[in-house]
Amino acid sequence: MMRLPHFEFRTPRTLEEAAHILDGEGANAMPLAGGTDLLPNMKRRQQVPRTLMSLRHIGSMSRIECESSAVRLGACITLADIASDSRLRNGLTALAQAAAQVATPQIRNMATLGGNLCLDTRCNYYDQNYEWRKSIGFCLKKDGTTCWVAPGSSKCMAVSSTDTAPALMALGARVRLVSRSGERQVPVSDLYNNDGINYIKRRPDELLAEVLLNSQGWKSAYWKLRRRGSFDFPVLSVAAAAQISAQGVVEDARIVVGAVACLPLIATEANKFLRGRSLSQETIAEAASLAARIAKPLDNTDFGMTWRKRVTAEFVAYALRELRGDDMRPERMLLARVPSI
Repeated sequence: MMRLPHFEFRTPRTLEEAAHILDGEGANAMPLAGGTDLLPNMKRRQQVPRTLMSLRHIGSMSRIECESSAVRLGACITLADIASDSRLRNGLTALAQAAAQVATPQIRNMATLGGNLCLDTRCNYYDQNYEWRKSIGFCLKKDGTTCWVAPGSSKCMAVSSTDTAPALMALGARVRLVSRSGERQVPVSDLYNNDGINYIKRRPDELLAEVLLNSQGWKSAYWKLRRRGSFDFPVLSVAAAAQISAQGVVEDARIVVGAVACLPLIATEANKFLRGRSLSQETIAEAASLAARIAKPLDNTDFGMTWRKRVTAEFVAYALRELRGDDMRPERMLLARVPSI
């Protein structure tokens, strides 16, 4: 049986109190929301904070506020609540679809939006118990000196496996980070580093308090590849959002590819190509090909990396066809094994 290490437990009632605790404890403290990723990591000794700070008593972090097209999502809203909220449809469908495909119903009832955004990067050599990792001399991400995915590299190649980040990046969302010294808003697209260890730009003294977005005029979709229809992390994810005129012309577009690098990747060339064009079969095929070029998966998750790169274009095409209005329910049931939202 894997047991949790010893830790101090704090339960702040306000954002200000939580920020005060993080300011004093620094990197020795970690916020605890649903705990669905952090607690297993602690049992495997991947993360060993001296202090856990529960966020469940901070009411402002569990609210959904929708005013016209402006939406504010508290970081402690559960993924189940996001998936089931009818207000998070149409323009924000990608976020609801992403939340609905995380893990299992039991985990989604506990897991939170903020926790998924801050999800630790993953790797076949890192996500093992302590004894297994010790037997190989550990790895660069934790306690070792070698990245076993790329032994000659000085950089950790652990992969970003968050479902909600690609969706929120495609939707142009921002996060509000709060600390004792003040607060700042950061686009989700600027929140991550291309580094498996220092993967997020949130400072240890900052708390991710809420997500801010605007759904005006957007359509969006999220597609996920995994071996099983539930529980598994993505080995490829595609989020797409577009503003489409009444004449069917793409006015703006954002495609984001996840789970193929240390951070979600923006398909800049594909986005530029789509603007000013209708979503014909030829346009979709070319945009999908351009988006697939940025996917360079490594051998650190499930499935072969060559095959994962090859199917990237197909998943981008599925997302764009859904934005066009095609009935994608058969493909969703076959590939995602979940009904359409």
